[in-house]
Amino acid sequence: MTKLLRQALEAVSRLPPGDQDDIAEMILALTRADLEVPEPIDPTHLQDVLESRAQARRRQFASEAEIAAAFDRFGA
Repeated sequence: MTKLLRQALEAVSRLPPGDQDDIAEMILALTRADLEVPEPIDPTHLQDVLESRAQARRRQFASEAEIAAAFDRFGA
């Protein structure tokens, strides 16, 4: 284990248990991504995922104005 990872884990150990679990899930998700284990897609979201992939293949991305409007709607 690297020194930086040890420092990060020590910092995480001081957080509340729920936050620790959230971070652990993120770490596990990242390591699974490295192993190329796909995360299952919720069947109710499958059509949206497929359409998003098709748009990306066509290079149809949101404009900067559309992104700014989305952030404004969510107060970010």
